[in-house]
Amino acid sequence: MAEVISPMDIDDNEEENHSLKPNNKGKNVVVAGTPPDSRATPWVEKYRPQSLADVAAHRDIVDTSNTLTPLTSENRLPHLLLYGPPGTGKTSTILAVARKLYGSQMHNMVLELNASDDRGIDVVRQQIQDFASTQSFSFGPKPSVKLVLLDEADAMTKDAQFALRRVIEKYTKSTRFALICNHVNKVIPALQSRCTRFRFAPLDSVHVTERLKHVIAAEGLDVHESGLAALVQLCNGDMRKALNILQSTHMASHQITEEAVYLCTGNPLPKDIEKISYWLLNESYTASFRRISEIKTRKGLALVDIVREVTMFVFKIKMPSGVRVQLINDLADIEYRLTFGCNDKLQLGSLIATFTRARSALVAAAK
Repeated sequence: MAEVISPMDIDDNEEENHSLKPNNKGKNVVVAGTPPDSRATPWVEKYRPQSLADVAAHRDIVDTSNTLTPLTSENRLPHLLLYGPPGTGKTSTILAVARKLYGSQMHNMVLELNASDDRGIDVVRQQIQDFASTQSFSFGPKPSVKLVLLDEADAMTKDAQFALRRVIEKYTKSTRFALICNHVNKVIPALQSRCTRFRFAPLDSVHVTERLKHVIAAEGLDVHESGLAALVQLCNGDMRKALNILQSTHMASHQITEEAVYLCTGNPLPKDIEKISYWLLNESYTASFRRISEIKTRKGLALVDIVREVTMFVFKIKMPSGVRVQLINDLADIEYRLTFGCNDKLQLGSLIATFTRARSALVAAAK
C-alpha cells in the first residue's frame, strides 16, 4: 500500500529546503555584527552624543552630572527633573549618564518610556511599578539602583502624575526616576519637589555652529558660510531642528546655500522681509496689498511666517518707543488670529492697516 504523504509533511520539507537558500524578497538583509546603512539613519540619531564629553553645551550641568554619578554606588543619587525647550540636549545628557552608570548592563537597569505615547495611569501602575518593584542585578558589594527615564513627562495626565508620586515614594530605595519635559509648569508640584531640577536653556549660536561644522566635516558637505548662518538663525538654539534642516537641505540640494536652506524650510528670505517691510512703511495700502500677495503666492510663503519675521525686523528700525510698542502689540494680535485659522486676506489687510497707523504716528511724532 502506497504511503500517504500529508500536506503538512510536504510543507515541512519545502521549508527545510528553502531555509538553505537566502530568501530576501526585496528586503535589505543585515548580517549580524554589521552596522545598518548610515545613509538611511537620521543625523539626529547618528550624531547623538554617546558620552557626557560629547555634549555640545551646558557644561555646568554636565559637570554636576559627573559629580552625581559616583553617588549611584552609594544609593544616594537623587531623582532628576530635566526641563527646557526642545533640542537642547536633555534626553542625550541623561542617556549619556545612564551609559556611564551601567555600561553594558544598561538595557537591564534602565526603563525608558515616552510619556507622550504611554501617559495613562495604567502605565504607571503596570510597567513602571513592575520594573521598580523587581530587584536589580549587580555584581558589586551593594545592589545598584535602577533608573526610570520618563521623556516628555509634561504630557502625562494628572492622575498618572499623582500615581507616579506614590510609586517614587514606595520604591525610592531601589529605583531612581529621571523626568524630562519641555514645560515644567505642567508637572505637578508634588513631583517637582521630589526631584533635583536642571534647566536646559536654548543652545548658544557658537555651540550650534561648532556642532554643525563637525557634522558637515563628517558628511563631506558643501556648505557656504551664508548657508551655515541661515541654519543657525532658523534653529533658534534647537540642535535637533538644525540637524534636521541640514539633512533635508542636503537631500534637496548638493550645495547648501542661504537660499537653499530657506527654500527647503519654506521660511521667507531676509531680503524678502526687507522688501515687504519697505512696502509696508512706504507704499500705499493698495500697492502694498498687491505686492505682498504677489510675492506670497509666487514663493509659497505663509502669512504667519511673514508676520513673525516682520516683527523681528521692527526691533531693528529706529522709531519712538510708544509707536514700537503699539506696533508690536498689533502684530502679536494678528499672529494670534492666524494661529486660529482666520482668513489670510483679512489678516493681510489688518497687517497693512497696522503699519499705516504706525506711519501716521511716526509723522505726528516728527512734527
